[in-house]
Amino acid sequence: MYNLVKATKAISDETRIRIINLLVERECCVCEVMQAMEISQTRASRNLMMLYDAGFLKLKKEGLWSLYSLNTEEMPEYLLKLVEAVKLALESNKIALADRSRLRMASRIGPSCIQKADGVCSSGNKA
Repeated sequence: MYNLVKATKAISDETRIRIINLLVERECCVCEVMQAMEISQTRASRNLMMLYDAGFLKLKKEGLWSLYSLNTEEMPEYLLKLVEAVKLALESNKIALADRSRLRMASRIGPSCIQKADGVCSSGNKA
């Protein structure tokens, strides 16, 4: 029962639901989540880690990037159903659709990107 409680707590937050929405589309690094959702690096990382700890995500290191994706191969059936419920619930949600649209434009800008209030990274790239 502990794992179910942990999983439902993990998806009881709008930010984490929006992250699942992005990861249904494709794997993402933290900076892509930041750009797609227009949130800080700290917020993106913290929420990705909560979903990872609850068993929703897998993590793959590739060069400078930590890439997160849905852990569908190892995910228990009840987690798969929760992901499907999120996917179904967000099919026509305006915020979710906007996040996905921004994800298509997102790029892997790397660890040198420190998002500032105006959305410009220290590397000069737009976050």
